[in-house]
Amino acid sequence: MESPVDDATFDALDEVLRDSGAAAAIAKLGAELSTRGAHRPLLDALLLQARHELGLPPVAPASLLSIDEPLRSKYEERYVEAIRVVGGKLLAEGDIAGAWPYFRAISEKEPVAAAIEAYRPAPEGDERLGSIVEVAFNQGVNPIAGFRLILEHYGACSSITAFEGLPPEESVRSTCADLLTRHLHANLLENIRADIERRGQPMPPETASIADHLAGRDWLFQDDAYHIDVSHLMSVVRYSPLLTDPETIAAAVGLTDYGRRLSDRHRYEGEPPFENVYEDHAFYLRALLGRHVDEAVAHFRAKLEGLDERGRAEVAQVLVRLLHRVGRRAEALETAVEHLAGYPESMLSCPGVPSLAVELGKPDRLADAARASGDLVNYLAARIAAAAK
Repeated sequence: MESPVDDATFDALDEVLRDSGAAAAIAKLGAELSTRGAHRPLLDALLLQARHELGLPPVAPASLLSIDEPLRSKYEERYVEAIRVVGGKLLAEGDIAGAWPYFRAISEKEPVAAAIEAYRPAPEGDERLGSIVEVAFNQGVNPIAGFRLILEHYGACSSITAFEGLPPEESVRSTCADLLTRHLHANLLENIRADIERRGQPMPPETASIADHLAGRDWLFQDDAYHIDVSHLMSVVRYSPLLTDPETIAAAVGLTDYGRRLSDRHRYEGEPPFENVYEDHAFYLRALLGRHVDEAVAHFRAKLEGLDERGRAEVAQVLVRLLHRVGRRAEALETAVEHLAGYPESMLSCPGVPSLAVELGKPDRLADAARASGDLVNYLAARIAAAAK
């Protein structure tokens, strides 16, 4: 809280102005406001200093348009510098939410994003947490750090809800899926081990996989038992195709191993081509780990049969993405040509024909596909690329 300004402070400014001039008085004003932590008035003092040094009238203009060039540009530069100074002071004091409006005004989120990354809430009752999550996640300054804070301090339920609001960048969604998968896997494993211990049964090594914990222990699922919120489990498994880290993919396989053992009462139908949520995702995830790749490709390719065009396109995107990720790029291209040639890449969740053709150095294949689908632009682009080879 800023302390009230008394008459002595005004008198001191008058004295410096009279004895040492305007520049010294403005400097004293800045020092006084900085000491008081009066950040908004400090910004105005820095702008007063800028106007004085640029030879502009001391009282702030109603509009910058009233200042002629080149002074207007110089004043705008000083305005940006002043905002950085005040915003930086707020960051140094740990007031991330207070600093953000300043940096937002000059379209510079990096200093605030870095401060959020370094932020560690106090163990008990950190009043800044909610406002920092708002800036980090809801305002998009550092969504990954914001998501991490939600997961660590508000739990899986809030995190799963928040996941749907993540920006579309795959790197962001993949990182958050990784955090969520590891969190749920750790909680599930802890709960399974607690159940085994409670029953007085031999305990597997701590390093054992979920599958190893379940092996020979059907009694863990007696009477429709479960060890984690089954809606959370299903949601996290649904996000698992985004994963890239092998260790986390293996953890996700463990989640599918567990889900497949649940009673029918706790297993829900998913969206094609993952109708059988745990079984279908298990095929996909194991292939990403280089296990049973042919079987997984055949599994998803079989799902193309008997579907209408829209359904085939949905399944084909999953198949193309899988083929691309397991290194079967030529097969991915041919699958995309067959099922996705008429779709703009902006509408796809996998690499499209143009990207795959460029990646493989096959502009002629793109030209053929573009011609067959009536795509004049990609046809000409491919022909030009082929001629340049």
